[in-house]
Amino acid sequence: MKLKLARASVDTKPKAIEIDKIEEDLEKKSIFYFDKENSHKELKSLIQHFETKEYSVYMREVKFGLNDDEYLYEVHIVK
Repeated sequence: MKLKLARASVDTKPKAIEIDKIEEDLEKKSIFYFDKENSHKELKSLIQHFETKEYSVYMREVKFGLNDDEYLYEVHIVK
């Protein structure tokens, strides 16, 4: 499964990341930021994937502007 990481700036395209790469990166960090272009269904699948591997996963929507479309997803994945 591929997910889109949060954009570095508003005018750039989001970079894609595989779920396997996220698992590898868990040794270094536990917080990931995903772009608003990801569907809620994709993010729920990500949460289920890690919960079946006995991780605790917390997701929230973070607004960074006044417009309704200025948000990203913050996901915490911890053992």
